[in-house]
Amino acid sequence: MLITSPLPHLSLPDPASELSGDEEARAIELLHSLVAMPSVSGTERPAVELLAARMRELGFRTTIDAVGNAIGEIGSTDPEAREIILLGHIDTVPGDIRVRREGDLLYGRGTVDAKGPLAAFVIAASTTPVPSGMRLVVIGAVEEETPTSRGARHIALRRPPFACIIGEPSGSDGIVLGYKGRLLMEATITTANAHSAGPSPNAAELIAAWWNRVQAFTETFNAGRERIFERLQARLREFHTTEDGLTERASAVMSFRLPTDVGPDFLETRLRRLGSETGNLHLRFGGHEEAILSDRNNMTARSLSVAIRAGGRAPRPTVKTGTSDMNVVGPLWSCPIAAYGPGDSSLDHTPHEHISMAEYLESIIVLRRALTHLLTAAG
Repeated sequence: MLITSPLPHLSLPDPASELSGDEEARAIELLHSLVAMPSVSGTERPAVELLAARMRELGFRTTIDAVGNAIGEIGSTDPEAREIILLGHIDTVPGDIRVRREGDLLYGRGTVDAKGPLAAFVIAASTTPVPSGMRLVVIGAVEEETPTSRGARHIALRRPPFACIIGEPSGSDGIVLGYKGRLLMEATITTANAHSAGPSPNAAELIAAWWNRVQAFTETFNAGRERIFERLQARLREFHTTEDGLTERASAVMSFRLPTDVGPDFLETRLRRLGSETGNLHLRFGGHEEAILSDRNNMTARSLSVAIRAGGRAPRPTVKTGTSDMNVVGPLWSCPIAAYGPGDSSLDHTPHEHISMAEYLESIIVLRRALTHLLTAAG
């Protein structure tokens, strides 16, 4: 889905281009505290309560909603006020990384994906003047790292905001305009048990043959598609075999990353048709997510670009092969939207996840400038 919006003239004065000593200290303490509090998907509550408490200390009106998202609001209390939503996520994938500072770098699970962007949202929003009739909303969503995206799906039921920034690592000079779609598939084959020296293929071999057919299908589909964002990607994520003396069972979990012209329902239909030629094959699908691509000239992206240039950097528009909560809320809200945040996304989910404090602090300044532009355009 392509998200577009009209672009106003952006030539407003920037807010303060530096953080005060107190602001820097609060920013670093907030990020360190959030990273030190484990919040693997499904166990986010202590971190959510910590985030809500820190936001209250910074002047936000805070709530924890029905699904466990932390929500902080600054500005108008009028229900009809125009909102700018900064939607981050507070959950992480598993993996215990010792939280520590090594020079400019802070190590720990979630530093990049995505407590760094979320903490930057909180500090930037708390230090940006909000005009009358406007509201800034910072959200720490739960379960982004799972196919459920429970937090974002609940938030998506809100009245559409004037603009939205998604908190994901882009680097302090990067702007993410799009994410690929997703489909998950579990394939299972059950066969009668047979001697390993017999002529018939076993369940494991049949699943392996099915995977080879899937790969051949994707290679044919991708013919002539050069850019990775335009290609259908297939990945074998799990493979299991069991037998009880009477039957053999093999199963595999496969994931697909989808370009903008391939919907998850379309791909599911094609895969079911392809699988109908394999006996005893059972397919189960989940994680349906449409790809999303924003116009690089939409108001949010341009506000971020202006803010980056004001710091003497050249903006880097990019797209990602993964998914984010932008896939969930973008199609429903149809507002100007882009993703932004400090951190190197190549460190996502790795055992070496860390973030540069200098980049983190720089991203807060960029966000303050971008929010000032957006708030003025919305007023």
